[in-house]
Amino acid sequence: MSYYRHHVFFCTNKREDGRESCANCGASEARAYVKDRVKGLGLAGKGGVRINNAGCLDRCSEGPVVVVYPDETWYTYVDSEDLDEIIDEHLVNGRKVERLMLDEE
Repeated sequence: MSYYRHHVFFCTNKREDGRESCANCGASEARAYVKDRVKGLGLAGKGGVRINNAGCLDRCSEGPVVVVYPDETWYTYVDSEDLDEIIDEHLVNGRKVERLMLDEE
């Protein structure tokens, strides 16, 4: 068994050359929101869920982007309702949120 049941990485990259990046889409705020909600639900910590920043995940054009491991599930999101759905369905109930999933490439 791994240390965390789920490890969630939020791309918070900011591209300085003007190309689209997750930081321009409120990724840091989204990460903070999810981290607080996961803690509030008692899911954080060993055997639970870990929320982390990530550098560029190289999919910013599809972003903002979040990836859940060990499930290797890539999501995009628009607002806190999307993030809540990822938390409630994927992290709590183990069901992937297909409407928010990015295509595997």
